[in-house]
Amino acid sequence: MGIFDKLKNIIKKDKDIFEDNNEKKSYDEGFKKTREEFTSKLNLLNKKYKVVNSEYFEELEEILIMADIGVNTVMRFMDRLVTRANKEKIKDPELLKELIVDELFIIYVNDDILVNKINYNDNGPTIVLFVGVNGVGKTTSIAKIASKEKSMGKKVMLIAGDTFRAGAVEQLKIWGDKLGIKTIYKNEGADPSSVIYTGIEEAKKENYDVVLIDTAGRLQNKINLMKELEKINRVISSLVENSPQETLLVIDATTGQNGISQAKSFKEITNITGIILTKLDGTAKGGIVLAIKEEVNIPVKFIGLGEKVEDLRVFDLEKYIYGLFKEMV
Repeated sequence: MGIFDKLKNIIKKDKDIFEDNNEKKSYDEGFKKTREEFTSKLNLLNKKYKVVNSEYFEELEEILIMADIGVNTVMRFMDRLVTRANKEKIKDPELLKELIVDELFIIYVNDDILVNKINYNDNGPTIVLFVGVNGVGKTTSIAKIASKEKSMGKKVMLIAGDTFRAGAVEQLKIWGDKLGIKTIYKNEGADPSSVIYTGIEEAKKENYDVVLIDTAGRLQNKINLMKELEKINRVISSLVENSPQETLLVIDATTGQNGISQAKSFKEITNITGIILTKLDGTAKGGIVLAIKEEVNIPVKFIGLGEKVEDLRVFDLEKYIYGLFKEMV
């Protein structure tokens, strides 16, 4: 059964893929802007053309690019779509919708084993490092994941390793107090590695399950940032073997292609294991999820679909496709 057929079952037979109604609502509302922009244009295109032809494909290509899927991804997608449409002799735009949904799903998976959850440490605390430029919602994302982990019964610690940005330490501390989670910090300007060393030592002694570490996001000087992250990683691995388990890059979805540039830059200077895509509910360009996977080959692990703590969701490709295409079925 293709993803389009699954989607029809989900909608028409009320076969739910969501954990609860809040999650379903989050995906519905979170992708509303993208769905209204993308799906409405696609529906208009299908009404305009009774038969699929070269002009149809040209206009479809433009719609996909406007959804911020990315030029390279769109070109590869269009090649696959046209080839498959010709092979299956599909000329009806309504039937082509099924291929569009299927191929977008296939192009994201690309024969990879998709891992969308945190890789927990079986021997000692799980260390998760967060990176990303200032203003993308990094600190808030850390707090939201901390809340999720605590709700799962885990003992969670926050470490304020971004000691350079004014107010960053205080912001994380406020979140820690609000959530009832311990925050390790030092004065602004302190050596990040020393703060992290202190925090992890305590986490080991006090049997913490998960340690979430904030870091500076100064991409202006990549060499300095690379040296800083290398030092941080050395400290972490010396204290907890095979750590950090995750290095998550936080990107603001509303920045579009600039977010992809950030992903490429951070990938050059440290080992990124996953991406947190914030503010997806605030953009009509939800196709960036596909572009990031295609351009940098790093899985999106979490997506932000609202302001509430529970609106940071573990990324699920079927639910994402549902959020984009449910009104097409």
